[in-house]
Amino acid sequence: MAEKKLSFEQSMARLEEIVKQLEQGDAPLEDALALFEEGTKLMKKCSAQLDKAEQKVSKLLAGPDGAPVEQPFDGEG
Repeated sequence: MAEKKLSFEQSMARLEEIVKQLEQGDAPLEDALALFEEGTKLMKKCSAQLDKAEQKVSKLLAGPDGAPVEQPFDGEG
C-alpha cells in the first residue's frame, strides 16, 4: 500500500485488514513480510496517536497544581 496520510480510524481499519490477511496464511512469504512491516508501522503510528491524545486529555484535566484531577465523565462531549 502506498504511503499516505491516514486518519487514526483509517489506520486501524487497514491494520484489521492486514491481520485478517496474515491470519489466512495463504500469502506468499514476501507478501506476508511486506504486510507485517506495514502493520508494524501502522501499529506504531496508532500507538503514538493514542499517547498524544492521552497527554492532551491529561493536560486538559490537570488541577491548579498541575496534578491530574479525576473528573466524572458524563459521556456528552
